[in-house]
Amino acid sequence: MTASLQTVNMPGVRPRGGGHDRAPVRRGLGRPLGYVAAVIVIIAMLAPVAFIIIGGFRTNSEITTDPSGWPSVWNIGNYLDVLTGGIFWQEVLNSVIAGAATTAGVVVLGLMASYVLARYRFRGRGALYAIFAAGLMFPMTVAITPLYILVKNLGLMNSLGGVILPQIAFALPTTIIILVPFLRAIPDEIQEAAFIDGCSRLGFFWRMVVPLAMPGVITVGILAFIASWNSYLLPLFILNNEATFTLPLGVQAFSSQYSVDTAKVLAFTSLSMIPALLFFAFFERRIVGGLTGAVKG
Repeated sequence: MTASLQTVNMPGVRPRGGGHDRAPVRRGLGRPLGYVAAVIVIIAMLAPVAFIIIGGFRTNSEITTDPSGWPSVWNIGNYLDVLTGGIFWQEVLNSVIAGAATTAGVVVLGLMASYVLARYRFRGRGALYAIFAAGLMFPMTVAITPLYILVKNLGLMNSLGGVILPQIAFALPTTIIILVPFLRAIPDEIQEAAFIDGCSRLGFFWRMVVPLAMPGVITVGILAFIASWNSYLLPLFILNNEATFTLPLGVQAFSSQYSVDTAKVLAFTSLSMIPALLFFAFFERRIVGGLTGAVKG
């Protein structure tokens, strides 16, 4: 009994259990400062958006006298004028058509090309993948002049096809870079078991590859749609007919036409960007999850 008590009371031995002897956890100022910095960044990013949306509820005289103030009376007339005008909905339809067609082309072509690069071994595979990766270093701004000549020679000027095809081409590098890790992560045993069960290569692609790569497919589809919705430079060079304008180009045309009516311009601008903001906010987790899966793969 005495020996055990001495053992317990020895200065070199710390008793188990009993949280009284634990060293206090020191919490620095890193986490609160991080929250403060994040709030400042969020406010700085959302302030212009809030200014545009709130400005649409004001009158031109209020904007002139106090540009950063609140509306004395929330006037929805500016928004109603834009929504009841046919030009806004025509541009929304054009943007939806361009975005949907671009997304479909990017997903289908990117998934097929990524499947070949990820699952097949052939001569020149590394060089081909490097070419797609190098495409990330050449933005559309650099190639806008030869692209304009090519579209003109194909007879696609003033048509949505002249916007859709280049958008698909310039979105493929990002799509392939994201999808290849997803497809490489699929175990070879699954493919061998599918072939043993009599599944063809095409059947394995549709029944196994596509469902397993669906997080990446959703991610690249969302990124392609948002990029198409916000595209401005390419439609500016390709589309000259107001009936084929997309929303970003329509905002510029509307701003030039109603330059003296600032409140209505702000209302038109806010209505044109709200769909993209809601779309991105709704699918934010899928985008982050898809990119995380690509990194892990």
